[in-house]
Amino acid sequence: MQKAPEQFRFAAVAVDVVVFGMRDNELCVLVDAVHRPPHYDNILGFPGAMVLPEENTDETAARVFRDKVQLKPIHLEQLYTFSDISRDARNRVVSVAYVGCVRPNQIETYSHASASFVPVRTLKKMAYDHNSMLQLALQRLASKLEYTTIAQFLLPTHFTLTELQNVYEIVKRTTFDKRNFRKKILSLGIIAETGDLQSGVQNRPAALYKFSKSTIQKIQFLG
Repeated sequence: MQKAPEQFRFAAVAVDVVVFGMRDNELCVLVDAVHRPPHYDNILGFPGAMVLPEENTDETAARVFRDKVQLKPIHLEQLYTFSDISRDARNRVVSVAYVGCVRPNQIETYSHASASFVPVRTLKKMAYDHNSMLQLALQRLASKLEYTTIAQFLLPTHFTLTELQNVYEIVKRTTFDKRNFRKKILSLGIIAETGDLQSGVQNRPAALYKFSKSTIQKIQFLG
């Protein structure tokens, strides 16, 4: 295979993954420690890897989950390509970022030597341009709540209406009128009662619901 001219062989391509999940009524995200002295020494960043010659970016993302963080996201989609010239002090690196979701039980059982889920609100200075990556991922997630069923990937398979409303309020950083929210959600026909009630609560147990389809669906705008 003929190589590209020298002037075009100037950048490496990487993949970074931003994975959200709910724990204790907080939006959390998966982070790992970055050790790249002298520029970064034990600072948090998103898990990632360089794209290998035989891979496309989807395959690199799969390798990050399989080999680096040992986690399987319920939902994953490409977010954005970050290509600022100075985003990596070592050399020119273009990063293709992905955003994903995991269910609460995956966070509760997750154990890794270095990667962990932390509340989004606690993150301050992150490695590279990962603060910008986080903000864009948050915007994407909040936006998709309005017109898709992506909320299902942040919930248990069976959930209460209160749990569903909490996801919307936490991600979108707003509050909804309880009665209006439930009326709107139920009118969309995207969830159905399971016939079961929540367990382990002292007060009157609430009905459990599930999404009608396990794949992401578009819905009428939910503002």
